[in-house]
Amino acid sequence: MVKPRPVYLNLLQIRQPVPAIVSILHRISGALLFLLIPLLLYLLQASLLAPDSAAAYYGMLAHPIVKIVLLVLLWAYLHHICAGIRHLIFDLHIGTALAPARASSMAVLVISIVLTIILAVKLW
Repeated sequence: MVKPRPVYLNLLQIRQPVPAIVSILHRISGALLFLLIPLLLYLLQASLLAPDSAAAYYGMLAHPIVKIVLLVLLWAYLHHICAGIRHLIFDLHIGTALAPARASSMAVLVISIVLTIILAVKLW
């Protein structure tokens, strides 16, 4: 018997459940935050050296592209915190059934996006 050839899977057509999306975004946001630690520490150090450097950074923050990058970082931080709290609750064996897990993953998405929008309004 001839084995069937592997089927090409289009990852953009596969419909992932919400908990899987939250899990993937949690990993992406954690990796993004980890990789940007050196840059953020450098910017913090440079801004604390002299008042002129802090003023230069405040001027740089007025640029729209920088604000968008900050919003992405802010979302990554907020999403990672919310998903981390969800995982800590799972470690207590609370809400591990299918329906509560789906509801908590949707809550993580909504809360992180709402908090990002609220802080984006303050940023702009």
